[in-house]
Amino acid sequence: MLRRLWLVFAQATTVGLALLFIVATLRPEWLRRAPMALSTPVSGSVSIQQVAASPASGRAEPAGSYAEAARRAAPAVVSIYTTKEIRRPPVVDDPLFERFFGQGPRGSTDRIASLGSGVIATADGYVLTNNHVVQAADEIAVALSDGRRLPAQLVGADPDTDLAVLRVKAPNLPAITFGRAESLNVGDVVLAIGNPFDVGQTVTLGIVSALGRNNLGINRYENFIQTDAAINQGNSGGALIDVHGNLVGVNTAIYSRTGGSIGIGFAIPTTIITDVLDQLIKQGRVVRGYFGIEPEDISPEVAEALKLPAADGVHVRGVVRDGPAARAGMEPGDIIVSINNIRVENTPGVLTQIAKLVPGSAARVVVMRSAREVPLTVTVGERPAPERR
Repeated sequence: MLRRLWLVFAQATTVGLALLFIVATLRPEWLRRAPMALSTPVSGSVSIQQVAASPASGRAEPAGSYAEAARRAAPAVVSIYTTKEIRRPPVVDDPLFERFFGQGPRGSTDRIASLGSGVIATADGYVLTNNHVVQAADEIAVALSDGRRLPAQLVGADPDTDLAVLRVKAPNLPAITFGRAESLNVGDVVLAIGNPFDVGQTVTLGIVSALGRNNLGINRYENFIQTDAAINQGNSGGALIDVHGNLVGVNTAIYSRTGGSIGIGFAIPTTIITDVLDQLIKQGRVVRGYFGIEPEDISPEVAEALKLPAADGVHVRGVVRDGPAARAGMEPGDIIVSINNIRVENTPGVLTQIAKLVPGSAARVVVMRSAREVPLTVTVGERPAPERR
């Protein structure tokens, strides 16, 4: 009898262990122990079931969370408040009226406030933002994530890239770490941080939708990161970061028919930012090379009209009279093939190549004219400052 009971017990145990092994292999989540629920009194008489609190230091970041990236970058993202005076014309501005009735009421002055975001670039107080956020502002204030609100001075601005640098007087600020936008790929996860509509610092999630966006008519020099992370009014000048919390771009514009985010936002990449930031801090402006030409991409129609074998290079639509290109012998209708032995691909590319040239240096340019190559030597000029809008 005892032997039979022992045999039944052994068989049952074997079957149970086999089932446990199968469940642990195929459905391990069935065996996970749920956190112990505690009864928490509410309002003295009602109690709810809630998991036990765990110490913050021992909190494990859930899979798919980007909390650490946001935590690293958020202190370096600031809100920027600007005010400007707008003078309104007098109600009556008629010399004949003034002759008979005296001078009428004078024009009024209104103060307009606006909002944007910015990124602390250096620990000693240089703040990066968009030019359109601070353009023509009479007063600028920077609100830090710790609650401090500091007056800021404009160090320099570059309308051609829509970037500007401010300076606040405060030591040991939480500067952001710069990443490398050239390492991004379409599909990479990115986070946008800013202060949309002045609701407070906000983090939104998206991916890199496209790289190298240009010909959008937003800036003179365009090489945008396109993202579907929500960007709204007030986000301009804020940070676009990677999953490690490193800055890869500065949010600058959205495509929208309503004024709100529809998932098409654009950020200036760090490949542009680092050079502009360095020049604005050192000299208050950005120095670029200048040829004095009006370039355009070679469309199939232009290639056919000019009887070109292929749509390679950039078509010169116009040449500024007595500009560097004109003095070198460049003519309207020329096709720029290369600059300093670097092939020219499109209009944004040629503008970037020319901008990187040092004013006063000699650039070796090859153009196609009447189906033959013509070498030219252009003494690079300095690009004139863009007109204020």
